[in-house]
Amino acid sequence: MTEVTDADFADEVLGAELPVLVQFTADWCGPCRQLGPVLRDIAAEEDGRLKVVQLDVDRNPGTTVAYGVLATPTLLVFRGGEPVRSLVGARPKRRLLTELAEVI
Repeated sequence: MTEVTDADFADEVLGAELPVLVQFTADWCGPCRQLGPVLRDIAAEEDGRLKVVQLDVDRNPGTTVAYGVLATPTLLVFRGGEPVRSLVGARPKRRLLTELAEVI
């Protein structure tokens, strides 16, 4: 999974041709660590259909504030440079895929 920053968020996420799932995460966040393997699996399975990236909220406050992220993990799906889906909290892979099906 690629890590994005405030500096490259516009290029990597807003300018992407594919839908992009952004995990707003933090090193200290237990549920974020639990979600990591799930997102890596989804990134591999949906390669070519969905881009999956992480953004550390502590090191990238500009993007975090700009999108109103108040809790970790928050997952935002962007399509065409706009957020189209927001999910808060860790969840199992099957549930996450079901929730993402309509936006990818």
